[in-house]
Amino acid sequence: MSSLPAQLLHHAATRPDATALRDKHRGVWRETTWGQYADRAAHAGLGLLELGVEPGDVVAIHAENRPEWVLADLGAQGVGAVVTGIYPTSPAAEVEYLLSHSETVVLIAEDEEQLDKALEVRERLPRLKRIVVMDPRNVRELGSDPMLLTYAELEELGARHERGAWEERVERLNADDTAIVVYTSGTTGPPKGAMITHANMVAAGAAFVQIYDVSPDDEALSYLPLCHIAERLFSVIDATAVGYVVNFGEGGESFAQDLRDVQPTFFLGVPRVWEKMMAGVEIRMADASRIKRAAYRWALGKRNPLARAILMPLREKLGLRRCRNAVSGAAPIAPQVLEYFTRLGVPVREGYGQTENTAVCTFTPPEDVRIGTVGRACPGVEIRIADDGEILTRGAGVFKGYFKNPEATADTVDADGWLHTGDIGVLDGDGFLTITDRKKDIIITAGGKNISPSEIENRLKVSPYVREAVIVGDRRKHLVALIGIEADVVGDWATRRSLAFTTYRDLSAKDEVRELIAGVVDEVNRELAQVETIKRFTLLEKELDHEDGELTATLKVKRRAIEERFAGEIEALYA
Repeated sequence: MSSLPAQLLHHAATRPDATALRDKHRGVWRETTWGQYADRAAHAGLGLLELGVEPGDVVAIHAENRPEWVLADLGAQGVGAVVTGIYPTSPAAEVEYLLSHSETVVLIAEDEEQLDKALEVRERLPRLKRIVVMDPRNVRELGSDPMLLTYAELEELGARHERGAWEERVERLNADDTAIVVYTSGTTGPPKGAMITHANMVAAGAAFVQIYDVSPDDEALSYLPLCHIAERLFSVIDATAVGYVVNFGEGGESFAQDLRDVQPTFFLGVPRVWEKMMAGVEIRMADASRIKRAAYRWALGKRNPLARAILMPLREKLGLRRCRNAVSGAAPIAPQVLEYFTRLGVPVREGYGQTENTAVCTFTPPEDVRIGTVGRACPGVEIRIADDGEILTRGAGVFKGYFKNPEATADTVDADGWLHTGDIGVLDGDGFLTITDRKKDIIITAGGKNISPSEIENRLKVSPYVREAVIVGDRRKHLVALIGIEADVVGDWATRRSLAFTTYRDLSAKDEVRELIAGVVDEVNRELAQVETIKRFTLLEKELDHEDGELTATLKVKRRAIEERFAGEIEALYA
């Protein structure tokens, strides 16, 4: 099968009544079978044809994770359209850039909030013809604006045709055609649109099947943004390859409850998720009785039936009771966090991949977990290290190139098909890869020492009191740090000590809070070589924010923007 829609049709034909999707609506979980999945995807795709979408046209989806996201995604792919996603947190200016650059002809927006962003900029989007609204509540323009229609109306348009009309188009898909365009985070400039083919995604799914012990009985929770390649991999690519169940919770503040409800057998977490889980447990245990704390500490260090029994309620509360495959990806994670979850009985395995190789490069084998590495090459993937230390990869997942950017494509994929990742790393004798940092992020001090800031930043973020850490020191005599506190945890800490505060800025300005973070910095410094130690630090007066241009939509720090935004604070640290 040469496409994801073809794989969807395979499951619909062989197991039509098996559950494919679940979604939580007002606290109640609803099910969608594989047969219904295929029917509704077909209706979405055929409905887009009725709106004038042609093969190769771009359809954009701007929504939180929900069944309609993947239904529209596969439905559009099935008729030869190209799908791109927009982060729900993207402000109107970014929405305009993405819709304009991608030449989107139909936008599928979730609700009034996302619709308003598009309406604000649509006069500058001549290619945009129609906007489909998933949740039309409170949308006053419906019925009076000819550009708008509801998602239900889109499906009704498609339902005028038999599913066979969609199946015929799926059969005619060319595996080498672009299926999706995924916009990269843009840490050093405007986002670039990575063109990923049907063949790229099928190859990624095939590698997944070989790597992990999964079956149609497995379940995943879809909660990371679907426009990011990592969640697309687990919620769409791998799900259609294997046929497991994908669950959509209510998201946001209900994430923890969603996770407890589902108890997924397969769970992907970015480092921030694992760090916050660990911090939450540690904070709760600090309030527990002395006997409970002692039992917890004892069980963490043991591997026997009694220890497992003691820790089981905790894993249940975290939503990881059934988890057989726990994976961390998308960014570096501190070894201490991995060691903690291993002791908890939920070994978290690192994987490595990028948008440009369809998120498939390395995996950690369960029988040979080496903390500090991201594992070894996935099936069908080659890895080598360039003379300057850059990691190069080659395989069936390597993308087609950047949309409308041949220069960047040529800089990224060489004539021999090697993808230049921009990451620096080393391979050991057994083929295990260790990533040291991003090539552009390496700090070279005034003394000529090369330092990887992410390793130091991750050590700081192991603390439950630290949310963000940015190390500065390029061409400087020593390192300094900008640190953002974890407002909830530090706020709780301050309240217990009767420290009154009103805002984030007020809290971070407290002398007692500075002393708390100074202790964290001192502890990290003791683990570092002298040249790597943090000589001075300052606490940020605001939380870093995507809308302010300080973070990418995937919450990666935009170093250049941070150094410009906080130039005064940085210079004060070197005064």
